[in-house]
Amino acid sequence: MNINAGIIDQQVRGLSQRLRARFEEALETKLDDQRARSVGFVVLCMKTMLDLSEDEAVDALTEGGNDFGVDAAHIGDVIDGEFVVTLAQGKYHHENLDGTRGFPQSGVEKAVQAVAALFDPSKRLTINPRLLSQVEEVRSLILDGNIPNVRFLLCSNGQPWKHPESQDIIDRARFGNRARFEHVDHDKLVAILQSTAPVKDTLQFSGKAIVEDFNYARIFVGKVAVTELARLMDQHGDRLLERNIRRYLGLQGNRVNEGIHATLMNEAERPNFYFYNNGVTLICDRFDYNALQSENHKVRVEGLQIINGGQTSKTIHRTLHAPQLTPGLDASGLESAFVLVRLYQVPRDAQSFVQTITYATNSQNPVDLKDLRSGDDLQKNLELSIEQLGFVYRRQRSERTLTPTEITVGTAAEAVLAVWRGQPQQAKFRSGDRFGKLYGDIFTTDLSGAQVVVAVLLFRIAENKRKRPPAGAPDFVRYASYFVAMLMGRSLLSDLGIELRKLDHRVFPQAQRLIEERGEAYFEAAVASLSEALRKVYGDQQVPLLRLSATFRRGDLLQYL
Repeated sequence: MNINAGIIDQQVRGLSQRLRARFEEALETKLDDQRARSVGFVVLCMKTMLDLSEDEAVDALTEGGNDFGVDAAHIGDVIDGEFVVTLAQGKYHHENLDGTRGFPQSGVEKAVQAVAALFDPSKRLTINPRLLSQVEEVRSLILDGNIPNVRFLLCSNGQPWKHPESQDIIDRARFGNRARFEHVDHDKLVAILQSTAPVKDTLQFSGKAIVEDFNYARIFVGKVAVTELARLMDQHGDRLLERNIRRYLGLQGNRVNEGIHATLMNEAERPNFYFYNNGVTLICDRFDYNALQSENHKVRVEGLQIINGGQTSKTIHRTLHAPQLTPGLDASGLESAFVLVRLYQVPRDAQSFVQTITYATNSQNPVDLKDLRSGDDLQKNLELSIEQLGFVYRRQRSERTLTPTEITVGTAAEAVLAVWRGQPQQAKFRSGDRFGKLYGDIFTTDLSGAQVVVAVLLFRIAENKRKRPPAGAPDFVRYASYFVAMLMGRSLLSDLGIELRKLDHRVFPQAQRLIEERGEAYFEAAVASLSEALRKVYGDQQVPLLRLSATFRRGDLLQYL
């Protein structure tokens, strides 16, 4: 048995036992032990590769009849008119744990067929409702002028596709740089799951350097050859990126990373790489070097992490170590390409300082910053307030499954933005801004713990109805949970006879009781209001799912609610 395959099998069995009921609820079918483990493997892959919570990974499941070989799908945020769609197909070898079986050609064929069909708005499809709702949302985004970048994860606890015909199938599809197919195996999953192990290494700097002690920290600034960064990534991989707040966006279909790649490929431009790139910021627990040496220092580091420049580092690594993507690259000419590196040694107990550095060096891009906001005084105050109400506020990321009384800061942000700030379309489709541009709008100084908990309780009802629409529910329920939650909030305040500013700990018990007693009625009233609003917009005509998705994404209905 391959040891990494065995580790993943243990993870899969644990997930399938612990989350089996949730799998069955999401897929609306009973699962035997083997099928539950297959689903658990897909959930583990989505959770690990996309850094999703368990709830988000389960919600991404699309497998079942008529699924085009797509077992899970996740739609990323729109950034600069582009968005990433991640699809996954799982092939789990239950009895063969030696990690030698190749990915089947039939699976590759299905994946290629799925990309060709699902992202063409002109093609009619017969697929299951879970996948259909995702596909129509993607198609709606495309019709609005946004460009999709498709990442298809072909997951197995074995080897990549070995038959040359499988790669030929991908190449003949001619998707260009808009779709890439990536094999995910047990080794890759274990490497990411082990990313918390500390990194010790020696960095080779080139030329002169600046070294200084400053404000209880030490600073080493100099230039490093791109080949040295590639070696570092090759040896340690994602272990270096534990604190980097951006997931790798990929080499293809991302303009910044494509620019990095193009400069390295251009012999004339290569010496200018140092000037074109913003550089890489590293932190460590300790660094040592020969202070008597004037240049070309070898710096020993412990506890090394990349906190800014993860995109640069991974693209350099991918360019230098993926020959199929870099035909004609002359590695011997890369000695002229350098990157500015800032290495900070910070005290082990300076976690908030590290967060501030990470936020400051990354905030020029639209990224998920919730982990960095977790240390704000406002978040700490909400934690105390919510605790007094009998709930637990998770300001920081946690790997364990949440209980019904626990609320994550991410869920709080989207619920408050939708329910109390009246911006349901932004709550759903601007997740990257919730802790950036929209942070001050969501987490105002007068936001109470009671308002957060009530918003989340209402939002949970709406989301549960979206995932499992009641019999006879209108089609739009699959797209309207944020709007539904907003309208439910209005009904609750009306029954309480108060304005939002008066919803505090004194009123919370009554509000909680009303949600328990009248939650279903609030949901039904919200659906009725949305049905009437849709009638005002479209009359009595049958509205296709494609248009429904666009309607709720743009917030066209707000003026009628």
